[in-house]
Amino acid sequence: MLEQLKEILVSKLKVTPEQVVPEATHEELELDSLAVVELSLVLEQELGLTISDDELLEAPTIGDMVALMDERSAKV
Repeated sequence: MLEQLKEILVSKLKVTPEQVVPEATHEELELDSLAVVELSLVLEQELGLTISDDELLEAPTIGDMVALMDERSAKV
């Protein structure tokens, strides 16, 4: 899941690949609320994962987002 999230962040949200590490925070990646909304939409379109922007904002790090993605993919 980390690789899939990294690919989305790099290709869609213009984050540099080196920045996408599990301990990186939203602030470090410069993901504002609009970017997180876009990320939520892309996760649903490309991976079929329904995760709200609020849930993504509550996940403090990339690692936490990946855990949330893992949790959701297990339910699918």
